[in-house]
Amino acid sequence: MHHSITIQQIGPSAILTLQIISRQIFLEAFADTTSEANMQAYLDSSFSYDKLLAELENPGSKFYFALSEENVVGYLKLNTGDAQTEQELEDALEIERIYVLAAYHGQKVGQALLNKAFEVAEELQYKNIWLGVWENNQRAIRFYTKAGFEVFNSHIFRLGDDEQTDLMMKKQL
Repeated sequence: MHHSITIQQIGPSAILTLQIISRQIFLEAFADTTSEANMQAYLDSSFSYDKLLAELENPGSKFYFALSEENVVGYLKLNTGDAQTEQELEDALEIERIYVLAAYHGQKVGQALLNKAFEVAEELQYKNIWLGVWENNQRAIRFYTKAGFEVFNSHIFRLGDDEQTDLMMKKQL
């Protein structure tokens, strides 16, 4: 049963929901591939209240929830200007996170969030949109490739004491 997905921009008042969903989705995605200690350290640092609040209050970042009926089933984080995690592309919008709850995979939630990112990039008149994706996340890489993204670089991502490679993918608008 597919319910329609609505996308809603959120602000600091949504922080607790954001924290819960961030942790849940990250655990679902990486619990099998990461030690419990590394996972706990990452959750505590990356999705702490203070860090998320600072991200929500950063004028260069925008957050959106994907809602199915009243339930938050995923979210999108976009960065502009100095808020971007890398400054390699001129005139670019970064998709830092598109997260979808495992129970909603295959229900076009990611697509709805990606469409929102394209819409925002167009509104802000950016020429490029880019993102980083873990090199072993084949499902995500296929999703982005299908949407017209191509790999242009890579960089190292640290998860606790584990080093992993992120592919950087971009699409010209």
